[in-house]
Amino acid sequence: MQSLWLAFDEIAGKGIDLFFILKFLGYLALMLTPTALPIGVLLSSIMAMGNLSENYEMAAIKSAGISLQRIIRPLIILTIFISALNFIFLNNIYPWATLKQKNLYLNMKKKKPALALVPGAFNTDIPGYSIKFEEKYGEEKNLLKNVQIADLSSSKGKIKVITAEKGIISSEEGSKYMTLTLENGNYYEEHLDKSRSPKERVKMPASKATFNTYTINIDISSFNDDDSLDDEKIKEHHGMLSIVQLDSISKSRKITYDEYIKSRAKYFYNIIEAKKLYKYHDTLIDKKLDVEVLNNFNTKNKTIVLNESIQLLKRTMDRNKNQKKVFKDKRKLLNLYDHEFSYRISFSLACLVLFFIGAPLGSIIRKGGFGLPMIMAILIFVIYFFISKLGGNLSEESAVSALFGSWLSTLILLPFGILLTRRATKGMGIFNIDSILENIQKLFKKFLKTTNNI
Repeated sequence: MQSLWLAFDEIAGKGIDLFFILKFLGYLALMLTPTALPIGVLLSSIMAMGNLSENYEMAAIKSAGISLQRIIRPLIILTIFISALNFIFLNNIYPWATLKQKNLYLNMKKKKPALALVPGAFNTDIPGYSIKFEEKYGEEKNLLKNVQIADLSSSKGKIKVITAEKGIISSEEGSKYMTLTLENGNYYEEHLDKSRSPKERVKMPASKATFNTYTINIDISSFNDDDSLDDEKIKEHHGMLSIVQLDSISKSRKITYDEYIKSRAKYFYNIIEAKKLYKYHDTLIDKKLDVEVLNNFNTKNKTIVLNESIQLLKRTMDRNKNQKKVFKDKRKLLNLYDHEFSYRISFSLACLVLFFIGAPLGSIIRKGGFGLPMIMAILIFVIYFFISKLGGNLSEESAVSALFGSWLSTLILLPFGILLTRRATKGMGIFNIDSILENIQKLFKKFLKTTNNI
C-alpha cells in the first residue's frame, strides 16, 4: 500500500488524466501481487495455527491421535497450489504489468518533464541541460531547492553553470517551452574558442555574476511529441520478460559479450605489440650487448626510452580504466538476466518455505488474531526480503553466482522451517529455557569445584 501511495503522490496533480493515473496504479498493484502472496500465506498460517493452539483445539486434535503432519497436509497441498499460481503470475502477468507500467511512466515523464526531475542526482533527460537539486516540494512539486544547472546546449562541455537557492518550474499545456525561474543565485560561464590552441584557451576570460531572479526557457518540444501514453518503446528490461524470453536473451547476449571480450583482448594484444615478443635462449644473441637493457644506451637515450615506456604504460592503464566500467556494466546486465531467471522460480517457492515457518511457529506461540502474529509475520518476511535483496546485489556484482544469489534466502530460511516443524511435531517450544539454564548451572558448579580443588 505504501508503494501505491508514494506512486500516486508522485504523479497526482501533474496534469495527467485520472484514467491514466488509475491505469498506472493498477499495473503497479499487479507488480506487487507476487510479493503480497508469500506474506499473506505466512500471516494466515501463523494466525490459523495460533488460533487452534490458543483455544486448545490443537491439543484436542492431538489427543485424538492426529499428528501435526496430518493436520497441515491439506494446507501443504493448498500452499503448493498457491506457489504454482504465483509462478504462473510471475511468468505471465508480472512481466506484462511491468512492461505497461514502466512505459506508461516513461511516456508520462515525456508529457510532463517535471516528473523526469529526480532530487539528489544530475538529471539529463531534458536535452541540452544537466539539472541537479536537493528537494522538490510544493503542492504541484514544481518548487526546487538548491538548484545547480549546467547548460550543455552549445556542445562545448560544462562551460556555463548556474546555481540558485530556489527554482520554480512552470509550463502550459501543449507549450513547447518550460520556464524555470531561479531566485538568489550565481552565474558562471567560460568563454572558449576551439580554433585557438590549448595554451591560449586557458588564458581566455570567464564571466561571473549574481542575480536575484533569472529566467530560463527550456525547449521541451521533443517531450511534447505526438506519441501516445500507451506507446511501448522499452521491451527488453529483465522485469518485462518471461522465463523463456529471459533464457533466450541471456544466451544471445552472452555470445555478444564473449565476442566483445575477444575483440578487446585482440586489440590489447596488438596495441602493446605483443607479437614482437619472442622467446630467446638465456644467452644473448649479440655478445656485445649488456644483459641490462638500459646499459646499452647513453644517458640521453636512456631518458628517451624511459619516458616513452612510461607514456605507453600510462596510455595502456588509462585505456584499461576506461574499459573497466564498460566491462562491468555489460557483465552486470548479464547477471541481472540470469538472476531474474532463477529468482522467478525461487520466489515462487517462497509461499511454501514461509508456510513451513509460519504453521509450526503459530502452533508453538499459541497466539491468534492480528497482534503478535502480524508482528512476527512482518519481521520474518522482512528478513526473507532483505536476504533476497542481498543475494540479488551480490550476484549483480558477480560476488556470487546468479543461481546462488537467487536461492540464498531459501537456503537460509528453509532449515529454520524444518527445525520449527520438528519441534512443533514433538510439542516442544522454540527453545527450552530450563535446559539452557540447567547446562549453565552445571558448568558453573564444575568451575567452582575445580577452583576449590586448586
